[in-house]
Amino acid sequence: MTTVEQGRSARKHQAIMDAATKVFLDKGYSGTSMDDIAKLAAVSKQTVYKHFADKERLFADIVLATTDRIDAMVDLVADVPADTAALEENLTRLARQFLTALTRPEVLQLRRLIIANADSFPELGAAWYEQGFERVLATLAATFGRLADHGLLRVDDPLLAAHHFSGLLLWIPVNKAMFHGGPRHTQAELDQYATAGTRAFLAAYR
Repeated sequence: MTTVEQGRSARKHQAIMDAATKVFLDKGYSGTSMDDIAKLAAVSKQTVYKHFADKERLFADIVLATTDRIDAMVDLVADVPADTAALEENLTRLARQFLTALTRPEVLQLRRLIIANADSFPELGAAWYEQGFERVLATLAATFGRLADHGLLRVDDPLLAAHHFSGLLLWIPVNKAMFHGGPRHTQAELDQYATAGTRAFLAAYR
């Protein structure tokens, strides 16, 4: 295959991935057909099958591809300075960015899609969690452990502390979105959750 052909194939592959992501999010797994994806990607159905063996494989690939986007979040939670005077300010800033990133409409849609198909694709759901949010929690746990080593926090179990922190932030907006459909919050509300959640966390761990 020539370089030009490789480039054309790569563009078609990405077009199929982009189209599949949109259709799966819009229609769900069972409501999506390969014809839908081919039409949106502006390729033939045969081309879709040339790149992906079946709908299940395509679904798995687009779900797992999204875990690469978690790298920025991992970097974010790792970058909390050990500054006693500004601890609440720094954690509140982290909380706001954390909430903003994890309550974006496309993230909530993907979360809902994966949960809806968890019984049919349990290994895929587990892989998405492990390669995505679990990595963030592990990094957050390491950050809390580091802050504890500097005497800024009292943490016996850093991973449990990471779960507590994220739970205080995400419980309200994510549950609202899961049960009501679509984001049910304003940026002002997210900022309020971030501030209140951080204060509750520090009341327990500082």
